[in-house]
Amino acid sequence: MKPLALGLTTTALISLPAMAEMLDVEKDELTFGFIKLTDMAPLAVAYENGYFEDEGLFVTLEAQANWKVLLDGVIDGQLDGAHMLAGQPLAATIGFGTEAHIITPFSMDLNGNGITVSNEVWELMRPHIPSREDGRPVHPISASALKPVVEQFADEGKPFNMGMVFPVSTHNYELRYWLAAGGLEPGFYSPDNITGQIGADVLLSVTPPPQMPATMEAGTISGYCVGEPWNQQAVFKGIGVPVITDYELWKNNPEKVFGITDAFAEENPQTTLAIVKALIRAAMWLDENDNANREAAVEILARSEYVGADAEVIANSMTGTFEYERGDKRDVPDFNTFFRHNATYPYNSDAVWYLTQMRRWGQITEGKPDSWYDEVARSVYKPEIYLEAARLLVEEGLAEEGDFPWDSDGYKAPTPAEDVIDGIGYDGRTPNAYLDSLPIGLKGDQVVVGNEVQG
Repeated sequence: MKPLALGLTTTALISLPAMAEMLDVEKDELTFGFIKLTDMAPLAVAYENGYFEDEGLFVTLEAQANWKVLLDGVIDGQLDGAHMLAGQPLAATIGFGTEAHIITPFSMDLNGNGITVSNEVWELMRPHIPSREDGRPVHPISASALKPVVEQFADEGKPFNMGMVFPVSTHNYELRYWLAAGGLEPGFYSPDNITGQIGADVLLSVTPPPQMPATMEAGTISGYCVGEPWNQQAVFKGIGVPVITDYELWKNNPEKVFGITDAFAEENPQTTLAIVKALIRAAMWLDENDNANREAAVEILARSEYVGADAEVIANSMTGTFEYERGDKRDVPDFNTFFRHNATYPYNSDAVWYLTQMRRWGQITEGKPDSWYDEVARSVYKPEIYLEAARLLVEEGLAEEGDFPWDSDGYKAPTPAEDVIDGIGYDGRTPNAYLDSLPIGLKGDQVVVGNEVQG
């Protein structure tokens, strides 16, 4: 652990650049969990750049084996907080899976995921994908190009299996969204069957992120949805082809969050503010000057204690590009976004989207009024804590006033139809109307009974 620099405040050394003023934190020794993905970067940067120390926090970062272990660690107090799937605090709070009141005062990033298929599947898909003049495929690629491949597997009596990282992960919902937009059934959940494979054309199952490439190479799955660097790893290993990024699926979609228990926030309000201050500074550093610090961030993330993948693989997406087939590298400057577009602000409308997807596929078993979605979102996503931390940074000269959405009511402007793969816009204020607009998925009072949808 690095030594804490004592006695350096803006009042003591006014000739130095702006520095964080320490809050009177209730707990200064903290342990945070993460999964080995590039979007844990704000935690690593806050540690390595000394932002936690600036706030009087002695932080230990610990990689976790999988998302379930990570969630349990936060709930039982072994971890004070963690890099989390956005669906985890919501699912825990409404009692889907492990029940606990988890909140998030900080959204860790936008975008950052991809869907990859095996070489075999790519060869079968390619004739159904239009080409550009230079021979490369036209992007974004619709799952309609996968549909004949899935049908071929079925005709041969073979199941079509794909991996995602957790039942309430963005990856599960993004993969389902892409499949459904292409006319494929990704399957439903029910109280009696939590596999999520009821009526499915494509069978989705859980695989931990770092194991995705090897699981696909072994033939257990024919593709997967995961965060980086595990899509680019498939390209480097020559075992698969990423077919779409989530930026193409839904432009600037929300991704991970930083999760803590509601009890931790209640008992440690100053500590919570200090954590959020440090994480905001890290996110700003990651995006400042048009990603000028990304090469340095790649060097940090490549270390074994963080992501532990080759720097070249991490850089392939972290520095503003994304490689599909080997040699087909394209500019995607916002593939990983940590601060731009208010990426760190925990929008209630983001929470509502995750809840709509839980309802769409049967994880929320019964229809709920629009007011319920808003109530749950506000109980989990805490923009008021975020803005209090941001205000302190502005007052300390460490952030700009114009970088934060002070007047937001917690809801983004509706996502326009052209920013989504299926051409269906999203307005978090009207979740039931949104669910009704989606061709595949539960609507209204529909329920899953046995192997069929009723209602």
